[in-house]
Amino acid sequence: MKQNETAHGCAVRLVGAIAAAVVLLGAARDAVAAEPRREALVVFAAASVTDALDEVGRAFTAATGVAVKASFAASSVLAKQIEAGAPAEVFLSADGEWMDYLARRALLRAGTRRDLLGNELVLVAPAQSPVHLTLAPHVDLAAALAGGRLATGDPDSVPAGRYAQAALTHLGIWEQVAPHLVRAENVRNALEYVARGEAALGIVYRTDALAEKRVRVVAVFPADSHAPIVYPVALTSGAGAEATAFEDFLESAAAREIFTRYGFELPPLRTSRSGSP
Repeated sequence: MKQNETAHGCAVRLVGAIAAAVVLLGAARDAVAAEPRREALVVFAAASVTDALDEVGRAFTAATGVAVKASFAASSVLAKQIEAGAPAEVFLSADGEWMDYLARRALLRAGTRRDLLGNELVLVAPAQSPVHLTLAPHVDLAAALAGGRLATGDPDSVPAGRYAQAALTHLGIWEQVAPHLVRAENVRNALEYVARGEAALGIVYRTDALAEKRVRVVAVFPADSHAPIVYPVALTSGAGAEATAFEDFLESAAAREIFTRYGFELPPLRTSRSGSP
């Protein structure tokens, strides 16, 4: 009789233990489900910052554990995507005009715009090209092309192309070379045309030329031939706390060292154009 009672007690205790385990397992599962998933921080950035920003993103992830998903294209394309509802939280543009475009549509968070980087505009040729040229007023750039093409970003929308058109106009040679223009969808595509020898010359940023061993810099455009090349950064209206941390990180010593190594200039921190958010 006692033996039966003992067996019965063990069975009861076993059932109770199993029930308790089921309850604990369910609670743990509910807790995991309730914990918010950490999504990657989405950054839209001009194609010319691809290499540098990829490295900055990795450094930010190493420091914070927050993954960064960067999308690179012409600033015009990215601005239009943000306008159409793309989930970007940070926008880094190659000029102020496309940042202004989003600001006028109330798509940027007020007070977050900063002038982050600077650059230079250069004329490049394939590495083996014998072309030598000095960029002075009325230089015969068409002759230097020798029947080839001149690649740059599309002046109708791409910042690099706009700077290029302004510089060529300043030198009095825009009409001379416009018929020879290859209008690339972004500056990195223009660089690739030159690197592959599909264009005899190209107009890109100095940082692009430094990133591509298949091209060489022929000449640097005079600084007064175009507007200063400034890369503003801002948070979009839907940005979260992690985006704020990332924008702050862009001005950290670690990030500035990376940008400098890739050839970017560093304007004074936290400056903004008047009338912008």
